[in-house]
Amino acid sequence: MKFAVNHKKLRTLLLLLINSALLCKALMEGDGCTTGENCGRGLYCSTCSSQCTRAIAPMDPKLMGKNLPFNKYSWLTTHNSYAISGAKPAFGSILLAQTNQEDSITAQLNNGVRGLMVDMYDFQNDIWQCHSIDATCFNFTAFQPAINVLKEIERFLRNNPSEVITIFIEDYVESPHGLTRVFNASGLDKYFFPTSGMPKNGEDWPLLSEMISKNQRLLVFTSKKEKEYKEGIAYQWNYLVESQYGDEGMNSKSISSRGESSPLNATSKSLVLMNFFPTDPNSTAACVQNSDPLISMLQSFRSFSANRWPNFIAVDFYMTSNAGGAYEAVDIANGHMVCGCDNVANCRINSTFGTCVNSSEASGITVYFTSGWLFMFALLFINI
Repeated sequence: MKFAVNHKKLRTLLLLLINSALLCKALMEGDGCTTGENCGRGLYCSTCSSQCTRAIAPMDPKLMGKNLPFNKYSWLTTHNSYAISGAKPAFGSILLAQTNQEDSITAQLNNGVRGLMVDMYDFQNDIWQCHSIDATCFNFTAFQPAINVLKEIERFLRNNPSEVITIFIEDYVESPHGLTRVFNASGLDKYFFPTSGMPKNGEDWPLLSEMISKNQRLLVFTSKKEKEYKEGIAYQWNYLVESQYGDEGMNSKSISSRGESSPLNATSKSLVLMNFFPTDPNSTAACVQNSDPLISMLQSFRSFSANRWPNFIAVDFYMTSNAGGAYEAVDIANGHMVCGCDNVANCRINSTFGTCVNSSEASGITVYFTSGWLFMFALLFINI
């Protein structure tokens, strides 16, 4: 059989194959790297360890199905989500407040964060995101008006119609219906999940698919009990248990609830929040804290929470770690909750609970896909 080779196309094919070969030699997770070295896809060269580190979001558990109750999923959550390193103070003065996160609310949401912890205060005749001194907001601790952050969230929900977000408000707002006004002004009120649909005695939540189809894709919790009957905003500890925060909450051998919460093993609350961040935020220390210690805390957590994995895993500097970090922790929790596997990446779609993909099978799929990809390109570039 005779065949003619299109040399121009063949040269292009060879270049593609060379690039493919280079990609195959890309550094793997955990490999040492320096600035500019070629970490593999989804990895970046971490300043924590000079190693290739995951830079992608947690695996979306919805890929394995949306027909589980909302309380059967785990979501990456940022503590003091608004307190961003390098933030410019709204008043042009020096901002003396501590910071807890690397990037904007929009970037956090794009990177897979689905739980946001924010502080809200009355300030300058408005509602502000702020740290405080003796529960008072000052110019040098005020980050920005809350409406700015809420509009970022509204834009994300509008552009991503299958996503669900949870906001936890440390609430210092005393102005009558102050929270209602700012949420209405942001346009977020149309996404609210109503308190009337929240389980009161530890029952399962509605299916995630149902929440999405009804466009009830925003859960908002406040730390002020009276806001539930005055403004229809859920009182946080009526519906979830939460572990101790700060230095006290970082001992994986002795995990307790925070003061306002019911005990972690109280099954009358359907949602579980695990805090893991120190009293004083430190991005350098987060390199270690968000690595093995975080995974160790996650693995120990069930012994104190009635054998439940956390629905929300809250950290400082969520992208910082020496290894898989907060992303890996969420993937582990979702693996156990969604499909009964050690990691959600090992879940087998449309299979019974506990049926997992093993590593050798995953490798076989990769080889098959790669061979087919090369064959298709050969057909495209060589005229037979």
